[in-house]
Amino acid sequence: MADNLTNTGENRALDWINGLTATAPTTPLKVALVTAAGDDATAGTEVTGGSYARKNLTVGAAVSGATTNSADLSWTGMPACTIVGWEIWDSAGTPVRLWYGPLDANKTLAAGDEYKITAGNLSLSLS
Repeated sequence: MADNLTNTGENRALDWINGLTATAPTTPLKVALVTAAGDDATAGTEVTGGSYARKNLTVGAAVSGATTNSADLSWTGMPACTIVGWEIWDSAGTPVRLWYGPLDANKTLAAGDEYKITAGNLSLSLS
């Protein structure tokens, strides 16, 4: 199974583990929703319109190389769109994309709908 870290995220993790540089992301980390998937090197197409905005991510301590969101992520007043995945960005002046992944199933929303990722359902792992 892929780790879903971007190339930048992989490099920063390796540098940190090896004590090479201070590579901690600028917090809070933010969850973005995408309508077209990205990959290790390229960001996806982020949702725009309605009341959409990236949401702060909170996670619990990792266990066995994995963690999940510890609080619900809820977007209200969404634009009409089909969400295919998510990305995690830091909050630097020029934000850095660290993680990405697909939804289990695409989600089509009508204008004004709410979209929620409940606590424990956004999984991050190093494997």
